[in-house]
Amino acid sequence: MSANDGEIKMVMAVIRPDKLADVKRGLAEVGAPSLTVTNVSGRGSQPAKKGQWRGEEYTVDLHQKVKVECVVSDIPAEDVVEAIRDGAHTGEPGDGKVFVLPVDSAVQVRTGKEGLDAV
Repeated sequence: MSANDGEIKMVMAVIRPDKLADVKRGLAEVGAPSLTVTNVSGRGSQPAKKGQWRGEEYTVDLHQKVKVECVVSDIPAEDVVEAIRDGAHTGEPGDGKVFVLPVDSAVQVRTGKEGLDAV
């Protein structure tokens, strides 16, 4: 049986920026070095922080995060999820989330390959 039952999966994670190096290392170890990284802001269960600037108090409820996306076909998505979870874990609120999504199709721009061949 093939990985992911022959399907293409996108593993998307929103993690702390300081844990990106650990996540990249974990992904390389499971054989999934290709990824896309985007700086994002968001809020979840992590509490808001209060700050003060020029005597005025303000609340920061959107925290800086990093979104990591990894599309796999020949590597089990569960292995990718585990590598991200292990690399991003601190045990504190705000560690992030991991999502696994099906990919309907893929096309490689340079060669025109489609489906599993494109990944």
